[in-house]
Amino acid sequence: MHDSIAALVEQEGWRAEGDAARVHYDGGGDRFAVEFYASVERVLYWTVPAAGNEDSATTATAAPVPRDDVPDPLRRRIREDLVAAGADPDAERRGV
Repeated sequence: MHDSIAALVEQEGWRAEGDAARVHYDGGGDRFAVEFYASVERVLYWTVPAAGNEDSATTATAAPVPRDDVPDPLRRRIREDLVAAGADPDAERRGV
């Protein structure tokens, strides 16, 4: 396991999944999964369907979210968690 992944799982809500770490965020009616990939130092954002809201294939499937559509408080929190884990906070800003 990468050191940055091990350190991220010490932050609130993060869990390790191989070479990645993931956290879920609920805020303002939106649900996101945030993934940090240590080997390439990139962060990906996904929408997450609301629990019990599986009326259509669209709402039942997670979908990638453009970085500019992610709320600033969430992006700030992710950068802060990366800093606390000793990872480069600019990873949050890098495109895929």
